[in-house]
Amino acid sequence: MTDQAAPDDRADARAERLTTRETAERLGVKPETVYAYVSRGQLNSRRAPGGRGSTFDAAEVDALVRRTGRREPSPAGGDLVFRTGITLIETDRYYFRGVDATELTTHYSYEEIAEWLWTGELRPGIRFTAPAEALAAARRSVGALPAHSGSTDRLRVAVVAAAAADPLRFDLSREAVLGSARSLIPTLVGALPTAVGAPATADGEAASHPSGLAHHLWPKLTARPADAPSLAALDTALGLLIDHDLAASTLAARVAASARAHPYAVVSAGLGVLEGPLHGAASSLAHRMLTEVLERGSATPVVADHLRTGRQVPGLGHRLYTAEDPRARTLFARLAEVPQAAPALAAARDVVTTTARHTPLHANIDLALAVLSVASGMSAEAGETVFAVSRTAGWIAHALEEYGERPLRMRPSGQYVGPRPPQSLPAPGQASTHGDRPQ
Repeated sequence: MTDQAAPDDRADARAERLTTRETAERLGVKPETVYAYVSRGQLNSRRAPGGRGSTFDAAEVDALVRRTGRREPSPAGGDLVFRTGITLIETDRYYFRGVDATELTTHYSYEEIAEWLWTGELRPGIRFTAPAEALAAARRSVGALPAHSGSTDRLRVAVVAAAAADPLRFDLSREAVLGSARSLIPTLVGALPTAVGAPATADGEAASHPSGLAHHLWPKLTARPADAPSLAALDTALGLLIDHDLAASTLAARVAASARAHPYAVVSAGLGVLEGPLHGAASSLAHRMLTEVLERGSATPVVADHLRTGRQVPGLGHRLYTAEDPRARTLFARLAEVPQAAPALAAARDVVTTTARHTPLHANIDLALAVLSVASGMSAEAGETVFAVSRTAGWIAHALEEYGERPLRMRPSGQYVGPRPPQSLPAPGQASTHGDRPQ
């Protein structure tokens, strides 16, 4: 009779065994953490053949991954990495759900792209509508702000008011979040004051107008009458800016969603970061530069002033693109169809050409937004407004992804650099020994 292995031995022979390093990679942790799991009884180890190191059952490791949620290992640069199916940026192009984003904006409206980004379903002709109660609350709140308040101030207050008007905002089911998103974006636009001299837009007009949200936003930005090419350019800008991977404001939105903040709070987090001068306000600098170029008749003295004072020329260069920002290229092409944009477009090209004599930088989306705002008689902060309204859809898309992840997974550890305990109680007026450190 042929010798046969016992049933348990056969199972062990078939079971996949992992080394400590392989186990750590599968869990997304350091090797020391693997042994911490062993000491807590969450993993079982076995000495490797020959007595060197330990091995772990692959099925048991995978079960632990499912229970705890895999923590993606940090790359060599130390940057955070998140799995996302929303935006891919590579080879000087960017894609929404695998589709060239610039192509999307030439065929579909902002609302259609936003809906597709959220759901993966294209719904031609969809228009977002603001609920009357939320819109009224947002307008009252925004109307109470000081006259000098900026558009981002107004948008942040409008989000809070809209949240207060939605008693079901804590429902984080997918359909509930989508409903909140479809109502919040037009509420933000509707809460903004109409530009001085511009005709008021009826509350329900945006929902039925072919240009949708762009038509409703236009009179909030400028008193000039809207023509079809200009509305198309604004709608294109909105579509192009919906998302751009994990920009600073989007990361803040995902952190909020990780803590299971409701979608209004997620948008508030994004707006808070967007208000920084290194993010959303960049287009206003380009707007002022283009205005000066038009006033002085040439980009040469304007660029020279920036270089002489050590200031970066606004609207040029992007860390993710080696060539021209594809968003800028697409918006420039749309603006070329707007007759009154010709002088601002020429000024932008003059800036790029003049700067290239010193350093080969290409136009980015901030310069294209500046052309739109200057050509349309908008204020310097109009580009920031367009950016904020548009990116709200992207923040919601990322929130929907993050709600499906393990909660509170973004919990970095601080590197404490203060005085070592124990320290005596401080006396009144006594300064800390580390009082000169940034807090």
